[in-house]
Amino acid sequence: MLMGPSLDTDRIAIIGPGRLGTAFAYKFGRDNKRVNVYYHDSDVCKAINREHLNPRHLTADLSRRLGGMDKVPRLSPKVYATNNLEQVVEDNDFILLSVTMDRLPDILDRIGPILHRKGADTCFISAIKGLTADEITHQLITPSQLIRSRFSRLKDRYRIVSIGGPFFDMDIALGNPVCLTIAGQKQICRIIRREFIGSNRRELTSYYNFDSVGIEACGALKNIVANIKGVADRLDLGDSIPGTIFSRSGVEVRSLSRLLGGSFQAFQSQAGVGDMYVTLSSDASKNHRYGRFFYEQFTGNSLETHLKVLGMIDGKPEGPNTILNVHKFLEKRNMYSPIFHCAYKVFNESRSREEIREQIFQATQFDRREREYIGPASRIIYRIFPNLWYRRQRGLFTRP
Repeated sequence: MLMGPSLDTDRIAIIGPGRLGTAFAYKFGRDNKRVNVYYHDSDVCKAINREHLNPRHLTADLSRRLGGMDKVPRLSPKVYATNNLEQVVEDNDFILLSVTMDRLPDILDRIGPILHRKGADTCFISAIKGLTADEITHQLITPSQLIRSRFSRLKDRYRIVSIGGPFFDMDIALGNPVCLTIAGQKQICRIIRREFIGSNRRELTSYYNFDSVGIEACGALKNIVANIKGVADRLDLGDSIPGTIFSRSGVEVRSLSRLLGGSFQAFQSQAGVGDMYVTLSSDASKNHRYGRFFYEQFTGNSLETHLKVLGMIDGKPEGPNTILNVHKFLEKRNMYSPIFHCAYKVFNESRSREEIREQIFQATQFDRREREYIGPASRIIYRIFPNLWYRRQRGLFTRP
């Protein structure tokens, strides 16, 4: 077990100094923590240590927001960047993981041997919002589940804590009020909330949640909805349809989160409905912007458009990769999920803007379900056997 007194809370490492990792470096630096930032590119590390700014992420947007580079805050002198992963893992008891989901397996494979040699306990704080397929079972898994799978032989050497929204990197960097959700084993969550999240509650505070898988699933799935909402905002469909997208996608997020191992309450938390609300409604969301740019830049070729849009966004939106993984999961299980199905069609199969528009119509206006409530008998089955209850896309057990 991790014991509080044995952990050094005066320092923390950040693996992945993209926009969010850089934002937390600002925050922890303001709180007088010693911050080790790991990045593979030594030139970027030298620039961070020399200029106390990240040359690749967040700085340009901070300059636009604040009215010039001279007004952009500098990182604390206690923030030090290095490309020495072994030193970062060895020297820090707390490690914030802020990489994309597709990069996480490689990072974990490199951390594993270091963790095996390390004498002290380690707490991983996952700020990752994505889903991937397990290599053995091919089930969809969340970041914390992937970490546990990769470190199954090292389970006494580490703990995992997951953090959920609603939050944007710009707000954390500037010290605007942000409230997080912290999920994991209660004792270590208490330490993190006290030492890293709650040191200045006018900037950053948190609620505790027992359901790591649920808040991670909600945090990943809402990005798909944000991609769709970004597209819908460019279709001139009026002011009413966003409510339908929000509410009906909530049904799918809640149901799929349950199938992945989360609880029903996760979607009702701020890491569920709260995070989805801001991600769908704010242009600060990379995934919302991705959907909007995708429609605006659409060439008739989905892959070509995707690559073009990625070049327009600082940081990588997780939604497109999550769409692919969720689609494979739903297709394999023949599950009916109109919003998620629409997302796959729009971003991977559409050949024209008219086709994109029609997919949005089909998902929102032609859902074959006619009731928006679950009856008493179905509710019981839903809770006990969610895989059996989930509506079929086709076949004998297809239901309206």
